[in-house]
Amino acid sequence: MKILGVETSCDECAVAVVEDGRRVLSNVIVSQIEVHKPFNGVVPELASRAHIELIQDVYERALKEAGLGLDDIDGVAAASRPGLLGALLVGLSFAKALAWTRGLPFAGVDHVRAHLYAPHIENDISYPYLGLLVSGGHTLITRVGGFDEVEVLGTTIDDACGEAFDKVAKFYGFGFPGGAAVDRLAQSGDDSAFSFPYPSLHKGERRYDVSYSGLKTAVVNQLDMFLNPGCEKTHANIAASFQKAAIGILVRRLLLAAEDTGLRRVVAGGGVAANSCLRLALCGRKDLDVIFPSPVLCTDNGAMIAALGYELLRRGRTSPWTEGASARVAGLRHGYP
Repeated sequence: MKILGVETSCDECAVAVVEDGRRVLSNVIVSQIEVHKPFNGVVPELASRAHIELIQDVYERALKEAGLGLDDIDGVAAASRPGLLGALLVGLSFAKALAWTRGLPFAGVDHVRAHLYAPHIENDISYPYLGLLVSGGHTLITRVGGFDEVEVLGTTIDDACGEAFDKVAKFYGFGFPGGAAVDRLAQSGDDSAFSFPYPSLHKGERRYDVSYSGLKTAVVNQLDMFLNPGCEKTHANIAASFQKAAIGILVRRLLLAAEDTGLRRVVAGGGVAANSCLRLALCGRKDLDVIFPSPVLCTDNGAMIAALGYELLRRGRTSPWTEGASARVAGLRHGYP
C-alpha cells in the first residue's frame, strides 16, 4: 500500500511516498530558512504563501523520485493539526483535492502523533514505551500504548524546549534556525562556564512537567549572575551552558517518568531529537533502550505523515472531505500516575 504524505504545518514544505508504512520511496523536503532568516523566526503569513508557491513542485518531485505515477498511489495523508493554520490549510487542501479527484482514500494526520511514530519507519518497536517529543512548539513526555494510543504524562507549563533554543539564539544572534545554531556553537564552548538554574516544579500529579521560561530569562536577562569565577562570557560558553541546562531539565523529568512507570524503552521524535547533547545524554545510558530517528526524520517531513496515514487507512479510518485544519493539539489523553 503506497501512501503519499503531505506536511506543511510550519516552514517545511514536504511530500513523501511510503510503502506499507516502512519503505520510504521518496521524501522531498524544501525548507524556507532563507525566507524567514531576516526575521530570525518563522513569519506565519510568509510561510503559508511560500507553501502555495512550492507545493506543486514538491509533489511532482516526490512522485518522480519514487519512480511512480499518481495511478500507483493507494491513498493520501496530510498533516491537519497542530501547526500554523494558514500553512496547514495549504497542504491539507492540496491533499484533499488530489485524493477527491482521483477517488483515493484520505486521512488527516496529527502532526504530533506523526513525530512520535517517525522512529517506527526505521525500527521494529514494540509497545508500550515512553515517547519523548521535543520541538519548537511542543515538549511532551508520553506513554505510548499504540500508534493511536498516546497518554500525556508531562508537558511544558510555558515555553517549549525548542522555543527556548530559538529565543536564546535570536537574542544573541547565534543564527537561524536557533536550535541547530546553538548546538553547533556549543561544540566549542565550556558547558560549565555558567551555572544556570533548574526549575523546581511542585511534585504530585504534575511531576513530569517541565518549564523553560525561567532558564530563558536567566540566559537573556540575568547572564552575569550565573557566570562562574574564572570563566569567559563568550557566545560559545553561553550556548554550551544553556544547552546543558535545557537538556538536563528534560532528561531529569524523563528519567523520573521511566522510574515511576517501569518503562525502559524511550522513543524520541521532533526537531530537538536531532540535538547532539540530548542524544549523548540518553544513548549513553545502560538502563534505557533509547531509539532516535535519523536526523532527516526528526525535522518536519512527509514520510512520517505517510507512515502514520498508512496505519489509519489500512484500517479503513478515513477522514471526511470536510476535515479542517487546527492550530491546537487535540485527541491526546492526559494522565498522571
